[in-house]
Amino acid sequence: MSYSHLLVAVAPTPESHELLRKAVEIAEPAGARISLITLSTDPEMYNQLAAPMLENLRELMQEETHQFLRSLSDSTHYPIWKSHIASGELCDHVKAFCQNHQVDLVICGNHNQSFFSRATCSAKAIAGNSGVDVLLVTL
Repeated sequence: MSYSHLLVAVAPTPESHELLRKAVEIAEPAGARISLITLSTDPEMYNQLAAPMLENLRELMQEETHQFLRSLSDSTHYPIWKSHIASGELCDHVKAFCQNHQVDLVICGNHNQSFFSRATCSAKAIAGNSGVDVLLVTL
């Protein structure tokens, strides 16, 4: 089956490079677009603990996330069409992105660490709600 637009759920870990490589393998023969989506850590918890010292924590975390996405995009020979930073429930953002940008395949990692455990937990909701194919890649 040929896909036209792949959405890859990534996190600032080395495994994201593996997910992107898999996406390129699928996208390249068909000339499909690749987009990236990631979750930004919600700093509200940290602000409650150290608000006076970390007033700009949200901006810092957003910039680090943007930097990660730029670095990941630069690491591949294949063009990245769009990058999206979300906060909250991954499945809600994936569904909206798929609907708004005609995505026909979502690629998620299957891993037992922070982001990927959340992505795996969300995989059932993503598969059930996104309306597109979902590929879970074992990492």
